[in-house]
Amino acid sequence: MSKEPVAVVGIGQTKHVAARRDVSIAGLVREAARRALDDAELDWADIDAVVIGKAPDFFEGVMMPELYLADALGAVGKPMLRVHTAGSVGGSTALVAAGLVAARVHGTVLTLAFEKQSESNAMWGLSLPIPFQQPLLAGAGGFFAPHVRAYMRRSGAPDTVGSLVAYKNRRNALKNPYAHLHEHDITLEKVQASPMLWDPIRYSETCPSSDGACAMVLTDRAGAARSPRPPAWMHGGAMRSEPTLFAGKDAVSPQAGKDCAADVYRQAGIADPRREIDAVEMYVPFSWYEPMWLENLGFADEGEGWKLTESGVTELDGDLPVDMSGGVLSTNPIGASGMIRFAEAALQVRGQAGEHQVEGARRVLGHAYGGGSQFFAMWLVGSEPPAS
Repeated sequence: MSKEPVAVVGIGQTKHVAARRDVSIAGLVREAARRALDDAELDWADIDAVVIGKAPDFFEGVMMPELYLADALGAVGKPMLRVHTAGSVGGSTALVAAGLVAARVHGTVLTLAFEKQSESNAMWGLSLPIPFQQPLLAGAGGFFAPHVRAYMRRSGAPDTVGSLVAYKNRRNALKNPYAHLHEHDITLEKVQASPMLWDPIRYSETCPSSDGACAMVLTDRAGAARSPRPPAWMHGGAMRSEPTLFAGKDAVSPQAGKDCAADVYRQAGIADPRREIDAVEMYVPFSWYEPMWLENLGFADEGEGWKLTESGVTELDGDLPVDMSGGVLSTNPIGASGMIRFAEAALQVRGQAGEHQVEGARRVLGHAYGGGSQFFAMWLVGSEPPAS
């Protein structure tokens, strides 16, 4: 039996900020969920199941928060699943929800991911002591900076590429009312003059710590037919993982990322992603990961990704726009960051992305990664139903 087509008919986000002190975690997630239901013109009773995801529980110090959030999400008496795959969790949560619809287990599923970083300290939460992990500089940047330097060495990329990505994404964020960072006075010179945190990563080339949530309503063909607005159709989706450390691991371009992208392209019938995909919402917490992931995802040959960035290909009005919403560099509620990429891809093909809409976007890739570049989740959505 063939899979049931999966459609995104509702999308909701909170306004992402440094601290939402006006709401509890329950209030935060309900705000995003309510907006997704309103977009779909559905109510809580129309939802068959809820799939929720977030980053590690120790970030907020609330263990298994999904249990106390069931009431806020209309999940009392309904199946509720929790997903966790580190920073990629927002993407994998959406894929688990999509799988329930595709397998005809449920007709309409609410999926949601969140983080309230103001109630935690992710920087130090990600700096575990020996012997639990290798010694790092503080936070994720200390882990990823050597990989960036390895990429620069292998590719010959000039040290200006990271600042170009950050300048582009922060300008894109100004067109996105939900983005956390709205730096109206941003200039390339300001990015390049910002303090060096983890060589070669500068302060303005890093993601913020955000409070926020993102939700989507996924449904089957019958549900899509009742949608008041054009749905986004899932053409392919996949997850892959690999160990953080193993002999032969390529930290610059992980095999799991390549395999995940290849599976999505196979499902969607994509032979040439550079020509057949209109835009990408890519998980870029540190700006150098844009050129690195352009290669990992097959949009550029090895060592050539930085040239797409430098030549303006990835600008909002470029040939392959990347992170039209401002990306993780501008908004980072860690547990939700991957789902925001998936949701923003769906907004694009629905023509609902507002000022950061890519004209004529028909097929858009949403991408998430997490942990030590070991978890990957991706989906490709389109404006038309997938070929049966």
